[in-house]
Amino acid sequence: MTVVLVINSGSSSFKYQLIDVETQEALASGLVERIGEPLGAATHEVGGVKTVIELPIPDHAVGFDLMLQAFEDVGPSLAEAQLAAVGHRVVQGGARFFHPTLITDLVEINIDELSLLAPLHNPGAVQGIRAARAAFPDIPHVAVFDTAFHQTLPPAAYTYAIDRDLARKHRIRRYGFHGTSHKFVSEAAARFVDQPLRELTQIVLHLGNGASITAIDGGHSVETSMGLTPLEGLVMGTRSGDLDPSVLLVLARREEMTPGELDTLLNKRSGLLGLAGVSDMRDIEQRREAGDGGAMLAFDVYIHRIRAYIGAYIAQLGGVDVISFTAGVGENSPLVRAQALATLGFLGIRLDPERNERRERGIRVISTDDSAVTVLVVPTNEELEIARQTLEVASPAGACD
Repeated sequence: MTVVLVINSGSSSFKYQLIDVETQEALASGLVERIGEPLGAATHEVGGVKTVIELPIPDHAVGFDLMLQAFEDVGPSLAEAQLAAVGHRVVQGGARFFHPTLITDLVEINIDELSLLAPLHNPGAVQGIRAARAAFPDIPHVAVFDTAFHQTLPPAAYTYAIDRDLARKHRIRRYGFHGTSHKFVSEAAARFVDQPLRELTQIVLHLGNGASITAIDGGHSVETSMGLTPLEGLVMGTRSGDLDPSVLLVLARREEMTPGELDTLLNKRSGLLGLAGVSDMRDIEQRREAGDGGAMLAFDVYIHRIRAYIGAYIAQLGGVDVISFTAGVGENSPLVRAQALATLGFLGIRLDPERNERRERGIRVISTDDSAVTVLVVPTNEELEIARQTLEVASPAGACD
């Protein structure tokens, strides 16, 4: 039994994949969206063929019923697949969850309590967990936390320089996110270069609509750009990344903005969108090529921030063996990759322009043969990583490498 159903649940939608961990094959996938709105939609895909239905979906429980009906009507049969477990992506595990964890009533309560640290993410995960446990009461459920991989951060990296009693009271520290992706990519990179993970220093750039960078020493996260929330760090599609905290005080005083309005500004109206009016890097690159000033500035700010973090992390690591690009932008934008590393030639980091421009699937080298650092493009697969970790917890004897 190596088949796992992976659930990634938000407040008004959830994605799912049925994965055979042994073969690493996605047997089916789907999306249930616009939950709670007048008209929702449920999409189920098998073998490249999509089935879509639109109807009101009042809550996650109804959404799970639709998913189960799709498996029954379209396939594959969950009974025949011998579902081993259900894996749930949970963004915030705080300082309570260091590893993938079998979900009990108490664990569910703890995840719900951690919503204070991730109000945009954990409440949706809790709704998904409750609906899934009701739908699959006799199958193990496992929570896989975005923050777990970063629990190896040293105190110097996770501590903010504010009043320590206040920080302790409200659990304010750096937690880091995208951990499932950073773990998957760093381990895949080590296998690809045929070097023991424990002997490598790596930098992984997860560049998507959300973006983060992590320094990894011997397979352990030692520094990462996202902080208490996924807002800190790199410039993102709609998120500001690093910001002088006094900006919020100025806006609160001069514009009389409320905490909720400031939250919306930084998470939904900033980043590339705030600078250029569009949040997709493909649009930014097209507008930049056409001479659009806003897009040109947005791109320059985006790259400037990436370079600053790469340089800082090389210094923290004392050197780097492998740099990997992943996620939507990292895997698909030769321009971003080239510009991100353009100033690092003095360290012997050299991209091969032809390799970098190739549109190929799978993990690949884009540095020159004589580059002092191996630069890779590594497609991430967070769902497969969640499925692997879920199976290890739910059925240790049946886990696959």
